[in-house]
Amino acid sequence: MNIKSIKSIISIFTLALFLGFYGCKNDSKESNESSATKETENQKPLYASDVIPFFDNFKLILGNGLNVGKPIDFESKDFFYTKTDNDGDWVVFKAPNAGSTHGTSNNTRTELGQTKKWYPKTANDKMTATLKVMNVSSTGDARVAASHSVVVGQIHSADKHENEPLKIFYKKFPGHTKGSVFWHYEINTSGDDNSGRWDFSTAVWGDDFSVVGDTENTYPEEPKDGITLGEEFSYEIKVKDGIMNLKFMSEGHPTKTFTKNLIESEYTTKADIPEQTQKLFVPIGQDGVEREKAYAGEGCFFKLGAYNQTNGKSPKINRNWCSGAETHDGDIAKQYEDGNYAEVWFKTGTITVSETAVSNEGYFSKNDKVK
Repeated sequence: MNIKSIKSIISIFTLALFLGFYGCKNDSKESNESSATKETENQKPLYASDVIPFFDNFKLILGNGLNVGKPIDFESKDFFYTKTDNDGDWVVFKAPNAGSTHGTSNNTRTELGQTKKWYPKTANDKMTATLKVMNVSSTGDARVAASHSVVVGQIHSADKHENEPLKIFYKKFPGHTKGSVFWHYEINTSGDDNSGRWDFSTAVWGDDFSVVGDTENTYPEEPKDGITLGEEFSYEIKVKDGIMNLKFMSEGHPTKTFTKNLIESEYTTKADIPEQTQKLFVPIGQDGVEREKAYAGEGCFFKLGAYNQTNGKSPKINRNWCSGAETHDGDIAKQYEDGNYAEVWFKTGTITVSETAVSNEGYFSKNDKVK
């Protein structure tokens, strides 16, 4: 073999080594890039809209009164985010006792409001949820019925008085292990003056709204069949052809169902005012009567979240709704530190919207004024 042939063989061998080394290096680079991509994907935040994929049907009001619109791929470290525990992924709604509020309310909320409204008479609309309440306010006047409670689901009117044919509550007194779940119907007051409106409360598990303490810091007997903080329960709300059907479920508790006509009132005269209302609302001047057709002709919509019912306003203003709780002058961090807030975790939620539903934008444009 001559020298020229040997040089050619050496050149080919060197080139092969180079290409092999470069190929291995390139494969390693591609492998590293792939691992980095996977690592980045694994670190992607888990948003509420990943856990319960129905948020394009709602706008979100935060505990500072702001409407953030449809909360797709959205989180707020103070009010709205996700948590994972042994039972899975959850959407957290959190609201302090005091801060800026939405619309005419005295109470803060981190709550979804449906972007469409529907009319009870022609409705075929439904909302379901599975949740657990993790905290209610640690302070509040025990004689005030709203103290230590949170609303976790609603039907709200978008029109005229903007009253609420449904509010689903959880309430637990300090020192008690078990709390109560109950629901309210608020009359759609006849006439233009809504100051006489009142609620009628119905117990699901535990007591209703009217069970209060004898003094500011003494509490009634703990309900034997109540729900503890952190205990799951579910509700189903369906409105069809003017009738509201409610269903409440929780493992270890009896399933409860209720029916209420939303288009024909049973409270059209003073004589119709129930005994519970006579004791709770009439003494403070809330003694109105309802329109004969109740909520017929008014657009209604679903709400879901944590609507904190405990506030810092003096009970002298209203002994049913003004709790006199600690608010630290609206300092949210301090309220969170000592338990003066409501916190609700939702695991599942569904909504069915009828074809007759229309835009609810008018409600939001009217009420999106932080105060």
